Amino acid sequence: MERIKITPRPDWEKKVEELGFGFHHVDGVYWDESAYYKLSLKEIDQIEAATYELWQMCLDAVQHVMDNNLYHKFAIPEYIIPLIIKSWEEDHPSIYGRFDFAVKDGMVKMLEFNADTPTALFEGSVVQWFWLQDCFKDKDQFNSVHEKMVDYWAYLTKFLNPGKLYFSCVTDSLEDLTTIEYMRDCAIQAGLETDLIMIDEIGYDNENNHFIDMQGEQIRNIFKLYPYEWMVREEFGHNLMKDNECLWIEPTWRMILSNKAIMPILSELFPDCEYLLKSSFENNIGDSYVMKPILSREGANIRMFKNGVEIAKTEGEYGEEGYIYQELCELPEFDGNYPVVGSWVIGQEAAGIGIREAETLITNNTSRFIPHLID
Repeated sequence: MERIKITPRPDWEKKVEELGFGFHHVDGVYWDESAYYKLSLKEIDQIEAATYELWQMCLDAVQHVMDNNLYHKFAIPEYIIPLIIKSWEEDHPSIYGRFDFAVKDGMVKMLEFNADTPTALFEGSVVQWFWLQDCFKDKDQFNSVHEKMVDYWAYLTKFLNPGKLYFSCVTDSLEDLTTIEYMRDCAIQAGLETDLIMIDEIGYDNENNHFIDMQGEQIRNIFKLYPYEWMVREEFGHNLMKDNECLWIEPTWRMILSNKAIMPILSELFPDCEYLLKSSFENNIGDSYVMKPILSREGANIRMFKNGVEIAKTEGEYGEEGYIYQELCELPEFDGNYPVVGSWVIGQEAAGIGIREAETLITNNTSRFIPHLID
């Protein structure tokens, strides 16, 4: 893996905006094509193999949590547990997720899995592909996200309820809106009837016990880019248990995988897996470890220790529900830049990667997206 500096396309902002990518600057440059990462085919094969193996392990871990009633480890409210079990046993439609990997010294290590509301999808699928066509048309990427997304929406059609598939997110996030509009476009290409509704526009018909849109029409299928850990702690979220028909994508069983408490479970179940870092609910990892809240976003409230000395720390509002402790795996360093490789699962398949980098060891919401190619 190499980081190679290049000159950005002169009109790159116009080009990405023409694709519908409007958040190329977030507190500075977010989409950054002043460099790219070059990966070997061997590294791509390793990432792909790790993605497939870890995805199956994650599914096994979900079953283990249910079989052993370990929901308390995840700070999951008791009232929602029956719906989690139902969504798993009935195999409710589920479409995507993203592993975050450290790729270093010939190894691939799983840092976490984004299973509920993963972002960086549009830039990983479309924006970096068009960059490749403009700059390195004779090269390839590990990137079949778009094709797999369209194909899997088409596959899921027979498992959805009759009626529209709604797409929803918060009103004040251009990134979230771009992501769901991209997902929606893929669903339209797959032949689905869709509609857009903001998360605060979703209503509930108490008389008939179902969710409704602004026109009073019943919502039977909905993809939401809004975290379950927020939903289930809001009064409105209790309606999830009342509407027995609505299919939520991602389904509620993803609350288990989107929680960092899954890391100690995986570590316990698969202690010899080469892709896993030793993780625990207790601070018994040793002198070099990372302390992570079980529920956190965008790198908040993380502390890193090396040989007993704190080497990195972020602030935030998370941690009340508890922490896990994970063996320290420092990201590779390229001229003061530290990349995390995000590997996408679409349906049941590895579908491609996107790379984000920071100038610190902890990736956060201002970290840049850097395109990649295979050589």
